[in-house]
Amino acid sequence: MRITVNRKRDRIYPDSKRVITRFFNHPETKAKSILQKILEMKEIEAEISLNLVLREFAKRHRNITKIFLVNFTNAIHFIKELAEDPDKISLTKKFLIGSYFTMEYSLESAALFNPSIVEHPEQNELEEGQKRIIVSFRATGESHISSIVFRSGIIDKDFNLYFDSPGKYISEAEIIKGHVYNKKEFILILQEHDIVNDISAEIMNKLGDYFYYSGLKKAIKEVQETATLNLDREKTLKQIMWLAKSHYEIVFSQDTDISERTVFPVSRTESNGIEDARFVKFTEDNGETIYYATYTAYDGYTILPKLLETKDFYHFKNLPLHGECTKDKNFALFPRKINGHYAMLSRLDGVNQYIMFSDNITLWETAQMLVEPKYNWELIQIGNCGSPIETPEGWLLITHGVGQMRKYSIGAILLDLQDPTKVIGRLNEPLIVPNEDEREGYVPNVVYSCGSIVHNGVLFIPYGISDYASSFATVNLKTLMAKLLE
Repeated sequence: MRITVNRKRDRIYPDSKRVITRFFNHPETKAKSILQKILEMKEIEAEISLNLVLREFAKRHRNITKIFLVNFTNAIHFIKELAEDPDKISLTKKFLIGSYFTMEYSLESAALFNPSIVEHPEQNELEEGQKRIIVSFRATGESHISSIVFRSGIIDKDFNLYFDSPGKYISEAEIIKGHVYNKKEFILILQEHDIVNDISAEIMNKLGDYFYYSGLKKAIKEVQETATLNLDREKTLKQIMWLAKSHYEIVFSQDTDISERTVFPVSRTESNGIEDARFVKFTEDNGETIYYATYTAYDGYTILPKLLETKDFYHFKNLPLHGECTKDKNFALFPRKINGHYAMLSRLDGVNQYIMFSDNITLWETAQMLVEPKYNWELIQIGNCGSPIETPEGWLLITHGVGQMRKYSIGAILLDLQDPTKVIGRLNEPLIVPNEDEREGYVPNVVYSCGSIVHNGVLFIPYGISDYASSFATVNLKTLMAKLLE
């Protein structure tokens, strides 16, 4: 007998009105042509043109003239190539040039799906039985580029969801340039990507045990100036910079609502998207709380598993996962260490679910099989739907399975609390399958989650609907445990 699942009426759809600004990167010839025409304009003409664009777009973005100035700076090399002195250009024309090198990008125009849910860091000013939550979503827009967006809200004592109204202005984060690299770990990543030769060794020898991005750039410049570089060596230098840029930190302004923050692709490794972030509230041995999210970075050709780290959802560190076992997708971190080690789930071979342990949260060298497809609704592959949830009975793992007609369903497994390599319970039927109202979308016949939460004895499962929209379901935890332990 299938467990009763209560689908909530709450459904979150993509909203094409939620836009950010992006640098509009014109081809060189076109860029210089635009610049030349603006530089030749009379000041009064430039002022009239600027006022028109401000009248239309100033209410759509926070401090749009600052954005124009940033994008003017991004185009400054074209101005210098035209033999013009940027410092002599009037502020009006700088703003106007910036407006021609700025475009709006609709984050959610295509889809808003594959959510995960965590407890909000702030739990003050709540009524009895309430919990404040943060839900992350995979937002997909033009060219199918994915990013991470957030909504906040409250679950009340009767298990109703109340979401805060989204903020009006959406902002990208500021990139922090001062990221510190661990040389030993960086060399391991170079080895995994087969970027090891005399040039990479020479560059690493110039750096200390810990170094900054600026130090790496300086070492590379010194090698470029002193060594003879053939095509292979030039490729090595580009690959080193590619990997270096996959480590970064970002920070959002304190005056932004969480719904106004978007983690948009920054490095070249994720230029085609940030996919399926699985957020988890992680408790350190000393009781300190950190939020982590594993996700898949995609550059259009290759994938790179990565890790986000934050304490407050304002400041994020972004690091690549590496090691022999960081292949494929579907990584999910346990919410605390187990027997002194970090623990992670993965799907190394694209079919089966594995478990891994490590003393380093970004380095994963060994894995063992946890479960393989068993039932008809998961025969193609089985994976996780987010981080395991700790319960008195064991680690509750929400899973996804792919069966006939590539239909995705959501199931559940129970792992031993002390030794999560042991499976002590498993549903033989799925918890959630796409119903007639959920089958249509960008990818038909899919329900998929990236992380659930337990509140007052009820399991809340946010889930994506056919890679288009998102909804929520609840399951009585006691009933689910009884079925798993049958």
